[in-house]
Amino acid sequence: MLDTFLEALYNKVFVNIVVKRASTDVYIEVCSKKGVTDHAKESFDTTQLSNELMEFVNSYTKESPFFYISFLDTSVDQGALPTCEKNKLEFYEDISASEYKCHDKKWTYYTAKSELYAIEKKYANIGIDFMFSPYSLISRFFKDKISSSLAMYILLQDSFITLAIFDQGSLLYGEHLDMETTSEVEDEILASIDIEEDIDLEIEQSINLEDVDIDDVIEDLDDFGDIEDLDSIEDIDEFSQNKDLEEELTDVVEELEEEETEGSFNEDYQRFSLIQTSLSHFYNNEKYESTFVETVYIADGIGVSNDLKHYLEEEMFLNVYLRRMDIAMEVCELAKEELSL
Repeated sequence: MLDTFLEALYNKVFVNIVVKRASTDVYIEVCSKKGVTDHAKESFDTTQLSNELMEFVNSYTKESPFFYISFLDTSVDQGALPTCEKNKLEFYEDISASEYKCHDKKWTYYTAKSELYAIEKKYANIGIDFMFSPYSLISRFFKDKISSSLAMYILLQDSFITLAIFDQGSLLYGEHLDMETTSEVEDEILASIDIEEDIDLEIEQSINLEDVDIDDVIEDLDDFGDIEDLDSIEDIDEFSQNKDLEEELTDVVEELEEEETEGSFNEDYQRFSLIQTSLSHFYNNEKYESTFVETVYIADGIGVSNDLKHYLEEEMFLNVYLRRMDIAMEVCELAKEELSL
């Protein structure tokens, strides 16, 4: 009775935190019984609980005793299984070291206990009320499609790809893919570095200082000419300093744009490769009731280029539909549903 009275006096504050590859997004909503009265969103260049992040959160939570801290689960070891029956879960995956939960009495999502505890410890100073699975985001975001069609549903984050195949509301297959540990681009870079190191080593080994005659070197320097002839170097420096500044800036901008485009291309192709491999696992693993997938719905939480859609359509002959998702806002909606708001 007292709690109900107090809730009528105070607003509810929803703090929603999404940790990304190199930054953290925080979205906050302040709600009364009439609806949203205030909201704010900030991005912090850290994956830690910095003082700046805490101050931002505290500036809202101090106004009400009814505040709720929600996180999106960033565990690497997580997934989804097509059953809620405990005696059948082990058939698909050993989840004895995981926390798991049945969704809608149809399918189960799980995550490693050790990773959950690490996240809770990391953010102990502000606490965690809700930890939401990426599969819960997919289920809510595409609820209008999942219940009535066969399709693959994908959530894209900057470091993860969460994939689920549903048929008329029943989960057939799920996989959570970590882009950081499966980066083909990084492997290529490392390989190129090794090649460069080998070349440098061969060059160093081909030069033997004992074979160099000092007298010959001094004689060559004498033939070089009078040192006064080097005054022309000043003219070269002057020419370099007088180079058009606008041209220099243009060159720099073009180089940065090329690097950004190349990086986007590499990551989109990596995402395509991971999705292709995951679908192949679904088709070839006898544990799953595989059926031919023709349609893909993508919740784009990062703003991918059209390349990914093109790869999936041209290389895998899939019908692809993209929806832009604000992940932190979707986490907030899940939190409100937990409290039946």
